[in-house]
Amino acid sequence: MLRSMTGFGAAETENESYKVHVEVKSVNQRFLDLAFHMPRLLNVWEDELRNRIKEKAARGKMDVYVTLVDKREMEACVRVNHGLAKGYHGALNEISDLLHLPRNGDVTAIAAYPDVLVMEERTSLEGGEEVLFPALEQALESLDAMRQREGMNIQQDFQQRLAELESMVDKVSALAPEIVEAYRQRLQKMMAELLADKDFDETRIIQETALYADKVNYTEEIVRLKSHFQQFRQMVAAAEGPVGRKLDFLIQEMNREANTIGSKANNAAAAQIVVDIKSEIEKLREQVQNIE
Repeated sequence: MLRSMTGFGAAETENESYKVHVEVKSVNQRFLDLAFHMPRLLNVWEDELRNRIKEKAARGKMDVYVTLVDKREMEACVRVNHGLAKGYHGALNEISDLLHLPRNGDVTAIAAYPDVLVMEERTSLEGGEEVLFPALEQALESLDAMRQREGMNIQQDFQQRLAELESMVDKVSALAPEIVEAYRQRLQKMMAELLADKDFDETRIIQETALYADKVNYTEEIVRLKSHFQQFRQMVAAAEGPVGRKLDFLIQEMNREANTIGSKANNAAAAQIVVDIKSEIEKLREQVQNIE
């Protein structure tokens, strides 16, 4: 099944200690590019998060947003900055002696000064992975479902465009006899003019005759182009993993054959059809850029 590289998934899990909300947004990218936006305390699990995402996705630029609510009771963890407390105390005593004022022995006065009392933050989220990883897995499942739905829409678009391409190729193929006949007449006229001259260049006639078939015969290109269409369909139908790069290569081959047909089909009607074929192939290519 085809998967688009564009999608969104979100999930939320919680237990007695934590609540975690995860969002994953994905857009087109040639390779897998992951960017995490989450609290610093979750960085310890970033490698594991990356590995789990790589199991689900091969291409795309993904932004992973994680919000965390710590529901644990905050334990009182207040630290005294001893040096600063002594410094304030000594400075106050110095002012008291200098101004001949009574010394204030109230400890709350010292504690009120900036940074004497320091609240220590938590440095770990013990057990946080128990809610983080399930939330990620659920968000990735939601993302994958959306990418599959979008992939089905793109697959339908592929089928319509391939049918249109085959119709146009049939039209340019039907013009081949007319193009061959017109070229034959031009060649016959030129050869008659050359033969009318006693000193005609026999080598040139042989060369022109040899080049005749190659210049106007685009049957091989038509066959190869239709074969590419069939390969494209088969790849799409049998897709069980990333196929975007293979399809992109096939698009390049289609363009090559279309260009060759355009150079050989020296006919205004055929040239217009070839332009339409190349335009439709380009639309296919744009859609392929969305495929994982």
